[in-house]
Amino acid sequence: MASEHGKVGRPRSEQARAAVLHAVDDLVVELGYGAVTLKGIAERAGVSRQTVYRWWSTKAEILLEASAIDARQELDVPPRDTPRDDLAGYLDALIAFLTASDAGAAYRALIGEAQHDAAVRDLLQGSDPIGDSAAVVIGRALPDEELRIPMPAATAALVGPIFFWVLSGRLPEDLDPQRLAEDFLRIASSAPPRP
Repeated sequence: MASEHGKVGRPRSEQARAAVLHAVDDLVVELGYGAVTLKGIAERAGVSRQTVYRWWSTKAEILLEASAIDARQELDVPPRDTPRDDLAGYLDALIAFLTASDAGAAYRALIGEAQHDAAVRDLLQGSDPIGDSAAVVIGRALPDEELRIPMPAATAALVGPIFFWVLSGRLPEDLDPQRLAEDFLRIASSAPPRP
């Protein structure tokens, strides 16, 4: 059976894949990471387990892909007038992602699971949607010649305080993205030059 684009079967498969990616976030928010199973994901998505296994081996893989897609969308902030405002806008988006988005809740669940599951830890080390999005904003705020620390350290310095705050259960309203952006600029642009 051909689709309107002339391809056989592909749109249905992509629809099933999208349904799986949507289902996993919902299930993690409703049940918690530990209670989510591949069978449950397939049932929620309205697809067979074979369809799920066609693309992923574990629920962590599905969850990371779903979270990464949403993170790229939710953390793609438009440039602002000043480096501080640009970074603060990104930090506002990161706070919202981690505290108000189902995808952010799923990402937090993966981070928690990575603390005692080496396979999940390795999976997260291979894909860093938060670090990638932070690097874009840092690159706009501090061109390479102005950035005095390596980019991996810079992304950790920018997002680390937010992660610590959120993952330790503190109120997100008590965060001040403007101040955090100022602190980051001071640290990242005044450290000794990179070797």
